[in-house]
Amino acid sequence: MTLLQALVLGILQGLTEFLPVSSTAHLVLVPWALGWEIPREARFAFTVLVQDGTLLAVVVYFRCDLWAVLRAVLDGLRRRAPLGTPEARLGWWIVLGTVPGVACALAFRGFLQGLHDRPAVPAAVLLGATAILFLGERLGKRSRGMDSMTAGDALFVGTWQVLALFPGVSRSGATITGGLLRDLDRPAAARFSFLLSIPVLLGAGAHQTIELAGREGALAEVPPLAVGFVAAAVVGYASIPWLLGFLARHPLTAFAWYRIAAGLGFLALALYRG
Repeated sequence: MTLLQALVLGILQGLTEFLPVSSTAHLVLVPWALGWEIPREARFAFTVLVQDGTLLAVVVYFRCDLWAVLRAVLDGLRRRAPLGTPEARLGWWIVLGTVPGVACALAFRGFLQGLHDRPAVPAAVLLGATAILFLGERLGKRSRGMDSMTAGDALFVGTWQVLALFPGVSRSGATITGGLLRDLDRPAAARFSFLLSIPVLLGAGAHQTIELAGREGALAEVPPLAVGFVAAAVVGYASIPWLLGFLARHPLTAFAWYRIAAGLGFLALALYRG
């Protein structure tokens, strides 16, 4: 992978990670559509590790919230009242919501990784999973804030996050939809979605880093990874407040038409190339 390719894909990751359009599908399909010959292992490692750039963006943007949550969780444990405050409950809801995705990722890792090698799959999923966006907007009442969340809400949203293991679904789209289906308002659903991404991206990045470190020729992959990481972090940080503001005024379905057009375009190209 060249540094220019890494820069383009890093910017693409930063733009699409938090939008309900599937960053993974774009990182798979754009290089394929452009005819970039990137080795399979290097491509998959880059796809996973460049997400750490957007992880950094989330941590920096929500640093005050995260510090408050961490202090509340530790204080709750000390007082033997782990769910005593809204901040402490939010911390445990993040943990609870992470469990379904981690369990499924570990159980089906080989199968899910193989889906990245077949461009028609993320193209078709990108198109078909657009229905998720309409589902949340259609059925959700958008009447609750984050402080009203329960353990059931967290587990429900976390179960929806499992769908994001399929390239093309969109982690943010699935988890925000899960929140809407529990009647959270859009800003609350989006905020929980961002916070829920932290343990998932951290775990995936750590696992892939260990694998990369043990691979022959790993040092050659460091420069493009660094470029992609920085680009994703900068662009991702700028994307977060924009999306939060956008969702306060507009429905998720505003992104549906892009998904339909992109899905049809990539799927047509996949069928044409055979």
